[in-house]
Amino acid sequence: MKNFEFPIFKTRTGQGRFALEDPIERHKYFEHKAGPEIEKLKDYLRTGTFVAILLGKKNSGKGTYTKLFMEAVGGDRVAHISIGDVVRSAHKDLEDNAKKAELIDFLNKKYRGFLTVEEVVNVILGRDTKTLLPTEAILALVEREIERVGRKAVFVDGFPRSIDQVSYSLYLRSIMGYRDDPDFLVFIDVPEAVIDERIKYRVICPKCQTPRSLKLLRTKEVGYNKDTGKFYLMCDNAACAKAIMVPKEGDELGIEAVRDRIEVDDKVMRTLLDLKGVPKILLRNSVPATSANETVDDYEITPAYKYEQDSGVVKITEEPWTVKDENGAEVYSLLPAAVAVSLIKQIAKVLNL
Repeated sequence: MKNFEFPIFKTRTGQGRFALEDPIERHKYFEHKAGPEIEKLKDYLRTGTFVAILLGKKNSGKGTYTKLFMEAVGGDRVAHISIGDVVRSAHKDLEDNAKKAELIDFLNKKYRGFLTVEEVVNVILGRDTKTLLPTEAILALVEREIERVGRKAVFVDGFPRSIDQVSYSLYLRSIMGYRDDPDFLVFIDVPEAVIDERIKYRVICPKCQTPRSLKLLRTKEVGYNKDTGKFYLMCDNAACAKAIMVPKEGDELGIEAVRDRIEVDDKVMRTLLDLKGVPKILLRNSVPATSANETVDDYEITPAYKYEQDSGVVKITEEPWTVKDENGAEVYSLLPAAVAVSLIKQIAKVLNL
């Protein structure tokens, strides 16, 4: 973030080397880098919960870092609630008569706002394209999702999405009925050049929706399509049976396609950075190239991958990936696992573990 310097979180140990694209290797890496904090968090989550509000520009990695946190500490007591996914789920439910009746009944009981429930339903379904889904309706849908996942620690992704929603976010914990359980804000700082590359090369698993990057964050196995002459990633999740990961439509345009959203996200983050009374976690995706050797291990720096096909075998090579941040300094982007270590350690500290 320009003109605001996030602190550098040192993860360098100088010991061991881990292939962070491999789930088994990542498990060893997390234990090596944050073993004590992971055990304390596992113990805490047996009975305790928290509400973490994720704040970062679009495509800054909020979902990825949360998934890695859950991978490290266990996902049975933690949930990731994406506002976008919640609204899409509501849209899908409204297309099923039984689920539609349940959702409308829930809104009639829980929703309080200036639109009628019928008008809210029309906005969700896209029948009313001129009206934005009101914050009051979003909060009701979040409350419904909270009931679905049960009493777990939650990462809320995508709220607040505007300055008008900031005041609501401050009391989100109370709205969700989390009483005095800890809540905190998680800020993610990522250079725009990194976001641009992430969008252009992003792919997702069609089954579990896990995101990866053909250029910057590959999976363990890479394939080659002879018909198209293109390389592809296969999902690491065993349940997905090596599903081929695919790009999202429009991603080839990069960051400019979401420029308006990026500017709004930046304004929301700057506003909440000045907030008093709520603990803050600051995650930094990049480290200055000049001091990287002192702060991180070299395998934690994001490489750029290149692929070659040779007699049916995909050969993979790496080269350093350097970008410039908003202040014009050359930086290395960190692999998500390294940022997740910072998240794990800072959450343990916020919870006084």
